[in-house]
Amino acid sequence: MNGLDRVLLALGALAGLLGVAASAAAAHLSGADSLRTAAQFLLFHAPAILGLVALAATGTTHRLVTRLAAAALVVGLALFSGDLALRALHGTPLFPMAAPTGGFVLMAGWLLVAAAAFVPARRS
Repeated sequence: MNGLDRVLLALGALAGLLGVAASAAAAHLSGADSLRTAAQFLLFHAPAILGLVALAATGTTHRLVTRLAAAALVVGLALFSGDLALRALHGTPLFPMAAPTGGFVLMAGWLLVAAAAFVPARRS
């Protein structure tokens, strides 16, 4: 496992942690639908990121494509869930169009996951 894999693994774990924290906060706030959505996205994508890191580290899939997919999921989550959480907790957006941009990056990440299934893995 290289340094990038370790960073992606840590960020995937952080997504899980933040998903649990956001879920707990949403349970105690009225009208926290946006925060609940952010939490769900974090919790749904955290295991995917961890799995992608494992696939890349073992060379099961094409390492570069798989790492790009994991990175795209991390960036997409930061933008999408970050914007929703910030709006729910502070009433201000991360920046204009952050959530839609994050959603697009998440979709691109999933497309890269699909591509990683078909790009031949390089054996070293």
